[in-house]
Amino acid sequence: MDSVRGYPLLVVIDPDARSTDGEAVRIAKDVLCAGAGAKICLPEGPEEFARMLARRGQRRPVVIGDDRALLRVVGLLHKERELAGVPLSMVPVGSPAAVALSRTLGIPTDTVAAARAVLDGGERPMDLLTDDSDGIVLGSLRIPGGSEATGAGRGASVPRQSSAADAADAADSPAARGGGPVGAVNGHHPWWKPYARTARTALSLLGAPAGGRWAAPRAGAGGRGGVRRTRVPGQRLRIEADGVLLADLDRPVRGVSVVPGRRSAADGGELAEVVVHWPGGARPVRTRARAVTVSGADFHYRADALVGGPVRTRTWTVQPAAWRLQLPRD
Repeated sequence: MDSVRGYPLLVVIDPDARSTDGEAVRIAKDVLCAGAGAKICLPEGPEEFARMLARRGQRRPVVIGDDRALLRVVGLLHKERELAGVPLSMVPVGSPAAVALSRTLGIPTDTVAAARAVLDGGERPMDLLTDDSDGIVLGSLRIPGGSEATGAGRGASVPRQSSAADAADAADSPAARGGGPVGAVNGHHPWWKPYARTARTALSLLGAPAGGRWAAPRAGAGGRGGVRRTRVPGQRLRIEADGVLLADLDRPVRGVSVVPGRRSAADGGELAEVVVHWPGGARPVRTRARAVTVSGADFHYRADALVGGPVRTRTWTVQPAAWRLQLPRD
């Protein structure tokens, strides 16, 4: 189907979009309702989101929201094994960073242009990656899971979780006690403070990452969203692409990226582009493959906007034309 004008739509508006840019949501809704019969859904949470999508009937789903909303819809349809048969449309609403995946996929980030593409654009088959835990990747996979998998030469910038000791420190801070002097309440040291300090020390030792390892972001104390940035040396990983060894445990790697949707001129098959980066600025290894396996000590990875792991081995496989996206005509 090249145009959805006159066809029924299920317009699912993500709650974050409504709070982030209500005016853009209103404009998108007006354009869509003017061009097609649209049922507007305002889910308040993931469960209601999934329930509305499951009750779509013959309506074509349209997502108004950021990349996480798109990933939620694709993930739900993939879980139900309905992804290949349901064309998706998207009107991105959010900050530039929050809709980076949508922009990479070719969806206009201008609200009116995106809504018109929903109505007058054409379906385009899209590749994706699936892993051995039934996860999916639409845009890119990066290891380590930080936002700079190919950062500075001395190491990649990756998130470190806030430990239980951090939470204890926050609870014991002067601000948490109403701004009083450190370690004293009304001039007296509380009886429990030495025990709390001992507990924090033990938790720090137990929760400290081993050399070269790191933890995924987790909500809590210590900066925005409980995530701290730290520099780590390269990780020792074994990386295979279609059975060909690209890196082994005897040489650390600085980062790995896998991007689906690269067509091989030799056989016409859809392949993923695989790039292995080395510390110190050495020339990266580049290849194309249908399947990529990464093994090593516990590692995290970033699949689009989501962080996964820790795992010790994972295989990602290209699924050609696994889903369809409504995009502007060329």
